[in-house]
Amino acid sequence: MNKPKKVAILTAGGLAPCLSSAIAGLIDRYTEIDPSIEIICYRSGYKGLLLGDSFVVDSEMRKKAKVLYGYGGSPIGNSRVKLTNVKDCVKRGLVKEGEEPQKVAADRLVKDGVDVLHTIGGDDTNTAAADLAKFLKENNYNLTVIGLPKTIDNDVYPIKQSLGAWTAAEEGAKFFMNVVSESTANPRMLIIHEVMGRNCGYLTAATAAKYRQMLDAREFADGLGVSKAKRDVSAVYIPELPLDIKSEASRLKKIMDDNDCVNIFISEGAGVETIVAEMEAKGEEVPRDAFGHVKLDAVNPGKWFGKQFAEMIGAEKVLVQKSGYFARAAASNPDDLRLIKSCTDLAVECALRGEGGVIGHDEDKNCVLRAIEFERIKGGKPFDTKREWFVKMLKEIGQI
Repeated sequence: MNKPKKVAILTAGGLAPCLSSAIAGLIDRYTEIDPSIEIICYRSGYKGLLLGDSFVVDSEMRKKAKVLYGYGGSPIGNSRVKLTNVKDCVKRGLVKEGEEPQKVAADRLVKDGVDVLHTIGGDDTNTAAADLAKFLKENNYNLTVIGLPKTIDNDVYPIKQSLGAWTAAEEGAKFFMNVVSESTANPRMLIIHEVMGRNCGYLTAATAAKYRQMLDAREFADGLGVSKAKRDVSAVYIPELPLDIKSEASRLKKIMDDNDCVNIFISEGAGVETIVAEMEAKGEEVPRDAFGHVKLDAVNPGKWFGKQFAEMIGAEKVLVQKSGYFARAAASNPDDLRLIKSCTDLAVECALRGEGGVIGHDEDKNCVLRAIEFERIKGGKPFDTKREWFVKMLKEIGQI
């Protein structure tokens, strides 16, 4: 393949603390290597691609790209669009009746003169990119698709560490460092910290571990009521681990009696199957998105768990707090910035040689950083509950 003349960037799916920095990394690297390569960005992800809504990254924008490293969110906008969900694309006015979204997207890329498309997103975004890459190849479109793995859930096969997950855990820990003080506002307070994570408990586990690490660095005054025990994590519930509510309630009641408060970290996906079954049994409609995922904010697992535990442990008040939007919209921390830089640099190298795939440390190939074949990318990777740091934490808090 000849050197690309024009590359395009889009971000899609939910936010993560890496999107802004990844865009900056790509712009910076292309500018360093060959500023003659034109860069465009599609607004609002695949929606912008289907509608042909894009803008050129001009010389002034390139000079200012470094500013993006200090911000969260996506400066070019996100959306949740599944190119293979024709009905949804038609309903939303992204394509006309009878049109095939993948072909509309491919034709738009050709019309815009794009040689390389960089997608920055999670498993849904990259599986959509995989579908698009396959369609392009099968229909003889001469175009390279290169993905960057963004998900705070860190649940994409076979990628060791997704961009933004470290930052999200740190930000969630900061969030709870303030929320935990609410236990002093009422006696026998049950605080539930609901952390994002549909099917994977990585972020909940990592957030709890990071929070406890921050707690270890603080000074306490037990006699004055500022004790580590009152602020520590009482339980961590994630989708990968079974939960015996009655047994846990007995354990947590003792913690409540001793400390006058209980602090639970829970993945938003924990218990969803039970909640959905209850809703369906009552004849209630279960809200779902374009990908068929249950809309967790509507189901509200944290509230459900609070209701289950409150009476059994004698809580006088239940407070459910969600750190997701706080954590996922943060700017990248130093650890993520280093990871992002290595990934964006390799993404540009791959673009120059026409090599498609998703950039990440390949767990099946000795964790080498490479362009992983699209057909090997899939979501739903569970958190490894046997990780030493996780087992140690559960033992320390008395959960196992």
